[in-house]
Amino acid sequence: MSDAPTTEPCDGCGEPTTDALSRTVRLSVDRAKIDTQRLCPDCFADWIQRYQDRLGSGPDDSDSSEIIID
Repeated sequence: MSDAPTTEPCDGCGEPTTDALSRTVRLSVDRAKIDTQRLCPDCFADWIQRYQDRLGSGPDDSDSSEIIID
């Protein structure tokens, strides 16, 4: 067995990424696995930004409309 780090492609960009640098994103609903992605640091940062933007926890934008439920 080799001491070289394992490299597999990033699911985002396809570039080889070592295990030490890769991040795995797992999406589960009610304990059922929906999706798993292996991402390089840049694609992981992009994924986090999209997650924050879509869930509204990104930068505060006072001009955006809000959904209010009462």
